[in-house]
Amino acid sequence: MADVHFGTNGIRGTFEDLNPELALKLGKAIGRYLGKNVGVGRDGRKTGLCLKNALVSGLLSVGSNVIDFDVVPSPTAELMIKEMGLDGVAVVTASHNPPEWNAIKVTDRKMIAISRERGAKIEKIMEKVKSASWEKVGEYRMERNAVRRHMERIMGFVDAKAIRERKPFFILDCGNGTASLMVELFKESGVNVITMNDYVDWRFPGRPSEPTEESLADLKKAVVELKADGGIAWDGDGDRVVFIDEKGNFLSGDKVVALSLLKKAKEGGKGRFVTTVATSMVASEIAKKYGWDVVYTKVGAPYMSEKVAKTKNVILAGEEVGGVIWPEISLAKDGFMTAAKIVELFVKDGRRLSEIVEKELPEYHFVKTKIPCKNQEKKKIMERIKKEMKKEYRRVITIDGVRAEYEGGWVIVRASGTEPIIRIFSENREEKKAKEVMEYWAGKVKKIK
Repeated sequence: MADVHFGTNGIRGTFEDLNPELALKLGKAIGRYLGKNVGVGRDGRKTGLCLKNALVSGLLSVGSNVIDFDVVPSPTAELMIKEMGLDGVAVVTASHNPPEWNAIKVTDRKMIAISRERGAKIEKIMEKVKSASWEKVGEYRMERNAVRRHMERIMGFVDAKAIRERKPFFILDCGNGTASLMVELFKESGVNVITMNDYVDWRFPGRPSEPTEESLADLKKAVVELKADGGIAWDGDGDRVVFIDEKGNFLSGDKVVALSLLKKAKEGGKGRFVTTVATSMVASEIAKKYGWDVVYTKVGAPYMSEKVAKTKNVILAGEEVGGVIWPEISLAKDGFMTAAKIVELFVKDGRRLSEIVEKELPEYHFVKTKIPCKNQEKKKIMERIKKEMKKEYRRVITIDGVRAEYEGGWVIVRASGTEPIIRIFSENREEKKAKEVMEYWAGKVKKIK
């Protein structure tokens, strides 16, 4: 096997490593692991069709029946597990990564994404799995209705009447990703819509697939100039979302999670909030304000979905990048359900988006950076950082990476499970302090390297 393994969420790599030969072997192992009926989807990346076809061949060759959704958002494919009674899905998508990257993400029949630990079992199967006899090769069919079914399911949880009465004006930046396929959800819900980058293109010509404050400069400008109520932007596969308020301010993923919690509070929900060790205190403070328990887990969609599945009375789960799980619809991070519910929050609240954020969300300053790091160096660096943090802070959490908490803020140093980088997140009530702490630990990491 090439030097590509399951990380935080699936197997990820460039075409030199994640190639059709590997996808074929992986498809065979996934078929053995998941079962008889497996859904397959992809985003619009140039290598996606090639890898998907190899994956499908592998699945069929071990006797799995394949339901092919082709180009769909990741949360659409994952929802189809419940909608169609599937044994799982495999989606070819690199989400927010540059176009030369791709990945294969796997979700089981319980709608729990496959983590690094469970992925290791699939890798072992790859070493010994054999094809079925010719008469037991699986059946193949296309499913053209998945996106429509996803939209209808979301609309069942959204008060479209209230939205139509207010007729909010939002600019949607689909980022040339699969979010382009979901625009009708907002139009049919009563949102006055203008779109940007609203067609699938593997080159991502409009902006990079990761919706950052820098990459959304055009959206911010459009919202202000056209006097929109706000802007909404998704990543390449639609599992994460961010907002722009009417003043052109970037609302990070943490604030999206907090607004989602606020929406749940307005609906009178009670229960537990699951989040990762890298998520802002903005969200956890909102949860605590309304009497919900906060349950922490490792960074990554698989760990969130595992925790939601195993924990009673979870009302919401979310992570710092703007990925939110709404258990009533599925265990997938769903950027479209999230966006629709925040639009509903906006119209029912009556205030401008900036006013809701200013009045309802506690103010913290969240900063982050990433440092290139070879995978083989990660263990050594993290062991050193763990020792040094324990010397400097009283409270250190090592669920995933090393998180240190102190008066007014926290910092985490964590090796990425999907990319050759070390991530550092820092948060404080004072922006200057947040940056100072982040830069201090970034310097430590660079010295160890």
